[in-house]
Amino acid sequence: MNIRDSVAFVTGANRGLGLAFARELLARGAKTVYAGVRNPNGIDAPGLVPVKLDVTDPASVRAIAARCSDVTLLINNAGIGPANTGALDPTLIDSMREVFETNFYGLVRASQAFAPVLARNGGGAIINLLSDATWFARPVLTAYSAAKSAAWSFTNALRIELRGQGTQVLALHVGYIDTEMSKDVDTRKSDPRRVAARALAALESGSEEVLADGQSNTVKASLSTEHPYYLNPPPMG
Repeated sequence: MNIRDSVAFVTGANRGLGLAFARELLARGAKTVYAGVRNPNGIDAPGLVPVKLDVTDPASVRAIAARCSDVTLLINNAGIGPANTGALDPTLIDSMREVFETNFYGLVRASQAFAPVLARNGGGAIINLLSDATWFARPVLTAYSAAKSAAWSFTNALRIELRGQGTQVLALHVGYIDTEMSKDVDTRKSDPRRVAARALAALESGSEEVLADGQSNTVKASLSTEHPYYLNPPPMG
């Protein structure tokens, strides 16, 4: 898919990777970039078209898909940070519900709502933000990792189903990104601008999956070995 002259919709575009995606899209010549956010008044980035969106609200998602009927590229970026609850934490199920509502069901809702829009506009593409945590889970990432694993599975099914309408589906895997969400995490982090640029370059090359950092490459490469990363990840830092 070509970014130039495309019409993009980015969920969670008010900061972090979502804002980096929006700016990179404009830099690459996108005709229109809708910034889907809960509070449109919080958007202060020239060239973006802010629209109110709550991915946890089915009616909100449907209404926006109907309003933004010219979209050719959907970027499912909206998400909330990891809930610091371990596998045996009695609050885990409540934490999981909160994380899944945004990070998984929100992605599903947006994909389902915009898929017919993309079909009417020639196919287009979807980028789903996943994670290296798709393939392994530290205890404090139990809820977050489960949601990302579910999102990966959905993305793989969605890709196959949408090929018939000519829609490219790209899975973006990346570890910690240097954003407000991860400010308290002491580990190596990727520049959100580089992640966005790498993902869009992969999209334009026709790829269906991109591993945007060394961590994601390391984790995935280990999956079929005798010592997969997820069995014994090293300490953070």
